[in-house]
Amino acid sequence: MSPDRSSELAALVGQPASPVRITREAVNRPMIGHWIEAMDDADPIYRSDAAARAVGLSGVVAPPTMLQAWTMPGLRNTLAREAARRSGTAERRTGHEAMMALLDEEGLTSVVATNSEQEYLRPLVPGERLIETQIIESITDEKATALGSGRFVTTRSDYVAVPDSLVTEDADPAALAAQGEPVGSMRFRMLKFRPRAAAPARPPESPAASAGGAPTRPRRPRPAVTPDNAFFYQGAGNGQLLIQRCANCGRLRHPPSPACGRCRSLDWDTVEASGRGQLYSFVVVHHPQVPAFDYPLPIALVALEEGTRLVANLEAVDPADLVIGMALEGRLVAVDDDLSLPVFRPAGTPVPDGGAR
Repeated sequence: MSPDRSSELAALVGQPASPVRITREAVNRPMIGHWIEAMDDADPIYRSDAAARAVGLSGVVAPPTMLQAWTMPGLRNTLAREAARRSGTAERRTGHEAMMALLDEEGLTSVVATNSEQEYLRPLVPGERLIETQIIESITDEKATALGSGRFVTTRSDYVAVPDSLVTEDADPAALAAQGEPVGSMRFRMLKFRPRAAAPARPPESPAASAGGAPTRPRRPRPAVTPDNAFFYQGAGNGQLLIQRCANCGRLRHPPSPACGRCRSLDWDTVEASGRGQLYSFVVVHHPQVPAFDYPLPIALVALEEGTRLVANLEAVDPADLVIGMALEGRLVAVDDDLSLPVFRPAGTPVPDGGAR
């Protein structure tokens, strides 16, 4: 039986999770450019000084959601830290490492992020350096979850900004933090849990039979239909994959929204997409399982040839065969009597029999 580390864990609450950290680089336009390209964010205040000044800013600002990105340790450092933790050689120099080791000793060896809450106090501007102060805010008692028994851990990071000119090689991060201006904070919560023993594999069950003898299945979860996106579902029901288009500047956007992110126009119309595109990204869902779906469940972020992206299910493909950039073809599938949705498959793959899934 694993030992109980409750008292040692309780002593860590309120303690620093890591040393005070200064970002390796100042906030800068190239990184802002990479971020907004990846996020497909067309707001001109992230690109143009003139556009930023037009809304009362001093110049280009960084997207607020980049707050954590500036202080991330980088891929190599993260991989090295995780390898040391798995091998048991990680030093317990920081509160975070001590906490993770104690949780491992309790048998809570798996981890999943549950949520992140960020607060933005003012925009970040190029030429500033961020300083992060992080504490362990809370560690719960062990709780039963669908993934297994575990503890929820919350860390809080507070960020201040200082001019890059103040940062020298021998600068004391804590002393600099006292001079900085608060710009935001983040609470990050994760579940550290004891994974359940794997259940023996069993063949999928056949759908239950209805009174008339025909197989039935739970309906798919209903999408939240609003005045902004109703056209999309109506079009799908009519066999059309419709994409919203700004009537002023012509920019396509999906998911639908009431205003254009580039020109701010409220006027829009639609174009019918061809259904051809590429696999931009994907995830394969194994858990939690919803009875209306088959698992493993591959879900794609499709880059349509018209120039926008949408999220859709994949069919007729082994998840192991998915490759970023592969050509895809879509069709509108009637998942039940009153809901049709786009579903994609590798280009050239025969269309599966049946109109519903």
